[in-house]
Amino acid sequence: MTQIIPNAPTPTHLPKVSFSPSSPKSVTSTSVNIPTKTDHTKWVYSFSAGNADGTGTMKSLLGGKGAGLAAMSLLSLPVPPGFTLVTSLCNYFSLNNQTYPPNVKDQVAENIVSLENLTGRTFGNESKPLLLSVRSGAPISMPGMMDTVLNLGLNDKTVIGLAKETCNERFALDSYRRFIQMFGNVVMGIDMGLFEKVLHTKKERYGCKTDIDLTSEHLQAIIEEYKEIFKTQTGLDFIQDVDTQLWFAVNAVFKSWNNDRAITYRKLNNIPNDIGTAVTVQCMVFGNMGNTSATGVVFTRNPSDGTNEFYGEYLVNAQGEDVVAGIRTPKNIQLMQSEPEMGEMYLELTRFRTILEGHFKDVQDIEFTVQQGKLYILQTRNAKRSATAAVKIAVDMVAEEILTEQEALLRIDPHSVSQLLHPAIDPTGKKIVITKGLPASPGAASGMLCFSAADTDEMSQRGNVILCTEETSPEDVHGMHISKGILTKRGGMTSHAAVVARGMGTPAVTGAGNINIDLNKKQLTIIGNDELLLKEGDIITIDGSTGEVMNGLMKTIDPDLSLEFETLMQWADNTKKLDILTNAETPLDVQRAKRFGAKGVGLCRTEHMFFQSDRITIMREMILANNADNRRKALDKLIPFQREDFKQIFSIMNGYPVTIRFLDPPLHEFLPEKEEEIDQIVKSSGMDKDVIKKKLNGMKEANPMLGLRGCRVGIVYPEIYLMQSRASLEAAIQVAEESKIEVEVDLMIPFISTEEEIKIIKKQIDELAEKLLPKDKRLVKYRVGTMIELPRAALQAGAIAKHAQFFSFGTNDLTQTCFGLSRDDASSFIDHYENIGVIDKDPFVSLDTDGVGELIKIAVERGVKTRSDLKLCLCGEQGGDPESVKFCHDVGLHAVSCSPFLVPVARLAAAQAALFDQ
Repeated sequence: MTQIIPNAPTPTHLPKVSFSPSSPKSVTSTSVNIPTKTDHTKWVYSFSAGNADGTGTMKSLLGGKGAGLAAMSLLSLPVPPGFTLVTSLCNYFSLNNQTYPPNVKDQVAENIVSLENLTGRTFGNESKPLLLSVRSGAPISMPGMMDTVLNLGLNDKTVIGLAKETCNERFALDSYRRFIQMFGNVVMGIDMGLFEKVLHTKKERYGCKTDIDLTSEHLQAIIEEYKEIFKTQTGLDFIQDVDTQLWFAVNAVFKSWNNDRAITYRKLNNIPNDIGTAVTVQCMVFGNMGNTSATGVVFTRNPSDGTNEFYGEYLVNAQGEDVVAGIRTPKNIQLMQSEPEMGEMYLELTRFRTILEGHFKDVQDIEFTVQQGKLYILQTRNAKRSATAAVKIAVDMVAEEILTEQEALLRIDPHSVSQLLHPAIDPTGKKIVITKGLPASPGAASGMLCFSAADTDEMSQRGNVILCTEETSPEDVHGMHISKGILTKRGGMTSHAAVVARGMGTPAVTGAGNINIDLNKKQLTIIGNDELLLKEGDIITIDGSTGEVMNGLMKTIDPDLSLEFETLMQWADNTKKLDILTNAETPLDVQRAKRFGAKGVGLCRTEHMFFQSDRITIMREMILANNADNRRKALDKLIPFQREDFKQIFSIMNGYPVTIRFLDPPLHEFLPEKEEEIDQIVKSSGMDKDVIKKKLNGMKEANPMLGLRGCRVGIVYPEIYLMQSRASLEAAIQVAEESKIEVEVDLMIPFISTEEEIKIIKKQIDELAEKLLPKDKRLVKYRVGTMIELPRAALQAGAIAKHAQFFSFGTNDLTQTCFGLSRDDASSFIDHYENIGVIDKDPFVSLDTDGVGELIKIAVERGVKTRSDLKLCLCGEQGGDPESVKFCHDVGLHAVSCSPFLVPVARLAAAQAALFDQ
């Protein structure tokens, strides 16, 4: 049998390439040149085994797939020849009413001729047809989000020629059936379900359990029905001209850059919208030509836990989409070596594994096809992996001298580090395991069963959701993001659900084959256990680390952090310049943050300490007091609670600084609304109920967030901040005396807008401290500073710094007041603003460096000019956002403070910021 794809000759030289893009991590909105119609540009780059126009460094131009194919070609690996239409053409196509520059089609035609010469086959030829795949390939990997067409070039005549040439009519017809289905769905937008219904019905009628059981006669009947679907849905006969097929497919791939699932994926993964996708056109090789053919996906290391083992799956007599889509259950790649027809292919594959990982210095995700005993590599790319795997692999590669410590730090996405902190199932608790699948993405998750990705939005309003489907598809990505866990009946460790879930950090169990899902009734049963019926909304727990599925809500515990994680974090600490603190006020959160590497508390929100049932009534009594004496009486009841809270925090932090923010929110947040709550205050304080109600009415504000709050409360009612000052200083003194450690306490005055406000309050605190602190002040170090959360405070930073020893930028309120935008109300339109390009990102998630950032820069410059030793920190929600952390590093802040679970994220982001600055 003549090979469809022969080996290409080794080149004597490589052509010069004028485009030298940066790596995909540095791709920005301005990194891609968008040509005009008058440009005469090289739009198409060819590759074949031993030869390539481009190189592996050209991801920005060739996309990840095209660059990988160029690199493998130059390594003389067995790559089916082809060519890549560049990413900038995608932008041209989108900006020019889906048209192309005049010379593009000529360049494609020239490359088709080159493929014909290489292979001895002709595009559209009835006896030796050249068949092609058309695939997307963005500079940054977006697995499954855009479109692919396989077997292009088949029609009613070429399929006969393919059957005769290969002496395998069933193979030819199966390939044609697949092509009509894929072309109809991807290119013409026909509902895939229409084709699947025909296929399912025919298999049932003919008694075929799987697709490979269908005979030539069965497939011919299916093809005729597929053609009828095509004509009914499009008004056209199935397209027979192969050039038209090709350009329809190329158009479809470029259009898919802006399909809903691709846009959603880019938004979720912070990928720019304007980098475009390349289109790779490649000669087909076939894994569905019998038992000496196969297809598979392998990883050079385990992408779930990082173990240095060959990891993946394959199917004999199948095409690539069968593995990824979970249509058939694949085999573990290790079994390939024991199959008589595949043993040599396995050894060759392991050799390529070593070559590719050594070349790219990263874990590779490799797609391969064996066609009648010959191995071809179709694609390689840096593998998506879980955070656990990413950390282990990076640290292992340093030990293996593949990477330096600095390269390892830059290899990890800081956002992903929080995935390592996923809770795990408590091993001491009782588990009710109802089934088991494959451990596709680590972590434990509990939630309500949901059987449709489209329903996750609504259900998530009521609680956590576990998405349970036969298998996931790219259209499900939005629902997968919303879900806390994913469970599928079909699919393996390299299925769509597994790959996307690992990238998202979402726990997933795939291939749970003994569950039966009834989508109409929205319920599932376990094969062999008819008594167990679970309906939509029922609670289950999945363990993506073991593959177990449990009935009900399971108790979880914080995870054990691996030695590799601790090693990586130590490298980060040795590299970063910023201190990483935490926003926490409960002993549990403070202890957790310290365990995750926080070197102090950057924001202790004291108002959160007053909402417990034994404190809220006293708090309300204090607020509603009709004179200072009654207010002090209530405060005297509160001070023991405050003092004990602070003692615990100081003890846990064991000498690390603790920043205590005085009462900040509007007082109305504490006030009672229900009659029984008012009655409790009457009973506790002895005040008249009518007096209390009158007081409540008198305290109503039109805009409480901009009313009596923060330092304004401390000036109107100075006894409140004095109570908090006393509690914190007395707690510091007691802990210092008992433990003989230095306690560092920073007292932070919120919502300052004038110099006079901080001057008044600081004077009161200093006078109190002078009375409380022992003459030997070495064990207690206190500072008074402020939270910069109003534009006026930023502009007046020079004057405010005369009295403030530190600034902490409260970017939640600073963003609200800078934009004139309520954080609570912005959700109604902020997504729309992002989608239409009014803003790049939600400013409450990632710092607005153009506006809010400018205010911070002004405050830093003016504050430091007044006080050279001014301490500078950011403590808003953005403190755990890597891009915001880099901004803080760049403008010269000393620290960022974030929630406990984001502390490792900020540590790594700070280290990367320091490395980028070198």
